[in-house]
Order: sequence, then C-alpha cells, then structure tokens
Amino acid sequence: MPDRSEQATTSLETRIVEVLRRRLGKDERAAVPHDWFTATVLTLRDAIIDRWIESTRRTEADDGKQVYYLSLEFLIGRLLRDALSNMGLEPAMAAALRDHGLDLAALEELEPDAALGNGGLGRLAACFMESLATLDIPACGYGIRYVNGMFRQRIDDGWQVELPETWLAHGNPWEFDRRECSYLVGFGGEVVDDGGKVTWHPHEQVEASAIDTPVVGWRGKRVNTLRLWTANALDPIRLDAFNAGDHAGALADQVRAESLVRVLYPTDSNTAGQELRFRQEYFFTAASIQDIVRRHVRQHGHLRSLAEKAAIQINDTHPAIAVAELMRLLLDEHGLSFEEAWQATTGTIAYTNHTLLPEALESWPLPMVERLLPRHMQLIYAINSHVLREARKQGMDERAITAISLIDERGERHVRMANLAFAGSHSVNGVAALHTELMKKTVFADLHTLYPDRINNKTNGVTPRRWLHQCNPGLVAVLREAIGDAFLDDAERLSDLNPMVGDAALGERVGAVKRANKVALAAHIRQVTGIQTDPDALFDVHIKRIHEYKRQLLNLIETVALYDQIRSHPYREWVPRVKIFAGKAAAGYHNAKLIIKLANDIARRVNADPSVGGLLKVVFMPNYNVTLAERIIPAADLSEQISTAGMEASGTGNMKLALNGALTIGTLDGANIEIRDRVGKRNIMTFGLTADEVAGRRADGYNPRALIEGSPELRQAVSAIASGVFSPDDPHRYAGLMGELYERDWFMVAADFDSYQDAQRAIDRYWMDQGEWHAATIRNIANVGWLSSDRTIGEYAREIWKVR
Repeated sequence: MPDRSEQATTSLETRIVEVLRRRLGKDERAAVPHDWFTATVLTLRDAIIDRWIESTRRTEADDGKQVYYLSLEFLIGRLLRDALSNMGLEPAMAAALRDHGLDLAALEELEPDAALGNGGLGRLAACFMESLATLDIPACGYGIRYVNGMFRQRIDDGWQVELPETWLAHGNPWEFDRRECSYLVGFGGEVVDDGGKVTWHPHEQVEASAIDTPVVGWRGKRVNTLRLWTANALDPIRLDAFNAGDHAGALADQVRAESLVRVLYPTDSNTAGQELRFRQEYFFTAASIQDIVRRHVRQHGHLRSLAEKAAIQINDTHPAIAVAELMRLLLDEHGLSFEEAWQATTGTIAYTNHTLLPEALESWPLPMVERLLPRHMQLIYAINSHVLREARKQGMDERAITAISLIDERGERHVRMANLAFAGSHSVNGVAALHTELMKKTVFADLHTLYPDRINNKTNGVTPRRWLHQCNPGLVAVLREAIGDAFLDDAERLSDLNPMVGDAALGERVGAVKRANKVALAAHIRQVTGIQTDPDALFDVHIKRIHEYKRQLLNLIETVALYDQIRSHPYREWVPRVKIFAGKAAAGYHNAKLIIKLANDIARRVNADPSVGGLLKVVFMPNYNVTLAERIIPAADLSEQISTAGMEASGTGNMKLALNGALTIGTLDGANIEIRDRVGKRNIMTFGLTADEVAGRRADGYNPRALIEGSPELRQAVSAIASGVFSPDDPHRYAGLMGELYERDWFMVAADFDSYQDAQRAIDRYWMDQGEWHAATIRNIANVGWLSSDRTIGEYAREIWKVR
C-alpha cells in the first residue's frame, strides 16, 4: 500500500496534468517549460486557496482585531519555492515533476522576481507579511502593483543603465483580480460647504482596482492577503478625440492613470517627478484606507469601534497621508466630530520610522499638496492647530513649536510628512535600539517631549524560512542533524548550537557547506560577468542599495589600498579575497552611479593585473534582487555593514548574512549593535567612530584633509583614484568625488579609514585559523535567531496592535 508521501506525489502529478490540459490548453507532449511552470503554480495555488478561504472565514467568525500594513514596497521575490516550502509540499511536488522528466529547481528559475520594491524597506515588508501569517495574525498588506518596478540594472562599460522591469509581460499566475474592490481616488478640484456639510469635488478621478496575492505562513497555518492596487481612467479612451484623428490624445487619461502604477520611485529632482511621487503615495493610501473603512463598516455596521478592531501600520512616511485621508472619511463621509475622528485616527494608526536622513523623511511643497488635495490640506492645518495648542499648553517655546509644526515655514512652505505621521499615530517605533534613541534625540526630539510615551523600539528581523531554510538547504541539513528540528518552528532554538561551538567535526561540516555554496556562486559569477573566482578565497560581500552613507566608497578605497600593498609587499602572507559588490543606485543619484562605475573600473584593473597573483578579485554583480541575494548570502564569508554610525536605521542584510554564518565587519550602527550583543565581541569585527563621535566631529569642525594627508595608505589610494589610474580613458572622472572627501567628507570616510583597514587585516589573521573561524561562524548562526521577523511581529502584536 502506498505511503502518504507517495499518495501526495500521485495526487499532485494528476492535478498538474489536469491543470496543463484544462487551463493552459496543452498536453504533456506539447507543453514547454514555461507551461509546466505555470501549471505547477496553479496546482499549488489551488491547494492554497482552500487554506486562504478557511483563514478568512475564521477571521470573520473570531471577530477579532485585524492588522493592515501599508507600504510603498513589498519586495517579495519569487514565490514558488517559498509557498511550496511553507505548505510542506516541496518534496511531493519535486517527485511529481520528476515523473515527467522535469526538475523543480529548473522550473523555479523561470519565475521572475516580482518588481515591487527596491531594498530593505520592501524586503522587511515581505518578511513581516510572511511572519504575520506564520503567527496566525489576521492581516492584509496594501501597496502598488508596479508594472515596471524600479528598474532592471544593466552594466554597460561599467556604468549603470536603467531598463524597465518586465515581470508582468506574461502575466502573474499568483494573482486574483478583485474587480468588486474598486474605489475612486480624486485629485484637485474644490471644497464646498453645503449647509454645514463639507464636500470635496475632485477635478480628476482615477479608479483603483485591487489585485490580491495569497501569503502563506509556515506550515500553512494561515494564509493572509497582499492587496496591490492598479489604476485605470474612468474613460480609458475618448472616442470623440480618437475619431477626430487625435489617436494619442484620446488615450491621455489612461496613460496618466497608468503612470501611477508604472514605476517605483520616479526621479523627483524635477517638479513633474515630485508630483507623480506624491500622487502615487496618495493613490495607494486613499484606496487602502477606503477599503479598510468599507470592510469595517460591512462587518461592524459603524466606525465607533474602528480602533478596537483595526490596526493600521504605516511603513515609513510614504503612506503618512493616511492620517488626513482617514480623518476626511470619518468627518465628511461618516459624520463624526473632529474630536471623535481624531481619537479614532490616532487610536488606529501607528507609524514605523526607517530613517534619520532629512531628505528621506519627505516634505512636500505646500502649494502642490493644496492644489492636488485641497480638503486634506484643510485638515492638515486643523490637525496642526490642534497639535500646536497642545504644545503651548505644555509651555513649549517657539523654537520647539516651530520644529513640531506640520508646516515648515522656512522659505517655500512644505508639509512635513514625518511630523504628520507622528502626530496622527498612537505609536511611533524605531527599528533598532540605537536608531530609536537617536529618534528621541534628533529628528523627533521636540515631538518626543510633547508625546513622551509614543516612541518605542521594535528591532527588525528577517524570516528564517526564506533566508535560511530555503536559500541554504545544505546548512539546514547539517543543523537538523546537530540539534534536531525545533529551530524550524522557533529560530531562537538555534541557540541549542552553543554547546557545540568547539566541535571541530561540526565546524568542518558547516565549512564544507559554505564551500559548496561558494563553488555555486563562483560558477554564477563567471556565467554573468566572465570573472573567474577561487572558492577557497575569502568571499567579502557588500550587497545593498548604493548610497554614500552605506559607504561602498570606503570599501573601494580600502580595496585600492590593499591592491597597492599586495603589489608593494608580495612576500607577505596575504589572504586571497574576492570582493563582491551588488546594488542599485537611484536613477537621479549622480554620486551613487559614479561609485558603481568606480567599482567596475577598479575591478577591470585589478582582475587583469598578474602581479596580484589571484590574491585579490573585485566583482560587481548587476541587477541585485531577492534571487541574487539568495545566491550570494549563503556563500558569504564576510558581511560588510560599514555605514556611517548613526545613519543606518537597522539593516536586515546584516541579519541574513549572520544567520548564514558570515562574520560581520561593521560600525556600531543600526542592528549591528544587537548582533554584537548576541554573538559576542569576538565574533564580530567592529571599527570606526560611534554615532556620538560622528556628531561631535561634525559639531567641532571636521578636517578630513588633515586625516587624508596623515594616512599614507589613504592618501595614496585617494590620489590614485583622483589622478585617473583606474580611469585612463577619462583621468578626471573621479577628481570631483575624491575632492569632496578632502573638502567635506560628510560620511566620515577619512575619519574611519585607518580603523577599517586595521579591522580588515585583523579579519585576515582570523581567517588563517580556520578552526577559530568555523567556531565564530557557528556562534553567529546560534545567536542571531532572536533577529527573526517572528519575534519582531510578536512584539508589534503585543505592544502596538494589541492583537493575539
């Protein structure tokens, strides 16, 4: 009699063939790999749907509180392997496909990465959605269904080239079109008072329509919903204009609507870009808030219990307009008083801050906000008046009141979206301990004085399902053999490894898995870039968004200094290194794009120089996304987390890399501090100024020129880059970039260089004792289970949302 696994395999095999025939119109002979991929997804999706419907019905029956997570990004990556793993169907599906001569892993490679995010913000949102389902918390994520994402990165002659993502070119088999969930979103127009009832008459309206994707929790306990909005004009084609010969003009309204969902983060260096970004943020926020209100009224009949039954979490300032939009609906559509509406709004909304960078906190020109959202601007003024009255009652001085105000009156007036989010929320959380304390002392110091109980910390986390179980199955097999399966359900049980840290045999097995992962990555690097790398070298990984505060430039300058040292002192016992960079620069960010070019120029020179004898290789991997991260992270030996102290809110790449056994070299910034506290100071290499020291240097008059001149290795490296050694086709290409280090160096590259270089040489010495390195690797794996998004979401649930 066949066992249960054989029955599951036979059942899946039958269903895949049925789907292939009935829904794709192909039989087994005619089907090509993409057909088999789609049939596999649809077969799995059918199994998920039953859990999805059951989860929805259970939520309605329980009549408990629901969480609504608003984020401009959801970097979900590929979903097939994730869903198969969480549903426990991966072995059966692989066997079913194998009976048809197909390899599941090969089919998984056919799935495009969903182009719905850019970096840590979007990946965090994706981790949170998976953990919400895993912890059996009813939740719905809201965002935008971007047609072309941010961009697909291609490297031409070392330069970043932005191309559109085409992930939806052949449809998305995971999606469900919810045409019944459509809302009108307005812009412009005027506000009129009809006998005491305020009514907004928008000049322009677009239709927001919902597209749903199921989000499966671990072991299929719950399936939640990711609801993304797409946009359409109310009249997609003006036939009168079309028939009059104006064929392009007849489609103008539809093109204008579709621009809202076309690209993530359009460049906002011009007025048109600013307006499009603001329109995007309002479009998805307004549709989401309308949907939340509709769902609540349908289930409860009134809005008096909104704060008891709904928790709205806004992920950074992008959805901050939710405060004004919810107030508008409560006041204008449902007749609540201002006091009732404000109590309901602040009781429902909570705000997560992800940055201390002023430019990322978002402030929009007041005239633009008033022109596009005249009613919301009235409400922002009213909210501001309410907040400033509270501040004056508490005796705050004019300087503090100016800082607290939702309106920045300096120069051209702007609406401060972070202040709006803070004022309109009952909870404002940071995402790492240092970041949260800096929020209190810097950007929100006066608001914290006014509302001293509002700021709290929720250190970020990552889902161990994707970032350990799925991306590193070899390591998981070793861990299961060593400590059993408990860690699969509770990542903090990885601490069971701690008594085995000194087990040399375990260290060798973990090291063998790492080397196998490096062999696979080396093959991929060669396929993509043509660069040959040695898997026995130390793989030194710097993978994240390209930004000056993340200091890829510091790494590159140290790489040049190392290159010079290897050539000057060939007799020393150098540790072979492969420097691996990956990341995208914002399309309008000149210096970040120049840093990418520098990385490629250095790579071209170093990799072709026989004098370094393979001791140093530099690789820039194009088009960094979730799938590429899943290849790189399990193969990393060293994790570069070297942001200027006080500028990285948390980071999550640091957690993923440590979870997979990479040692961190980093500043005392963001969650690096929590990693150090858990793995121990001997198992992380820290360097550089602290956040307080950075602030002190800036306040006291920082002189980077003196530091550069006083450091021979730094001076030589900067001079080589500035003089065109790495850019002989354009000797002055990097003169300005290096000149900024001499004149300003806001990100403290010169201040931290010597300390960073010393830390790198300490890493070399550590690497030479592989027994100690393996022990440190195991200590990292064993002690970062706390940095699971399950723990983070548990804290949100208990302390902010008050849900079970």
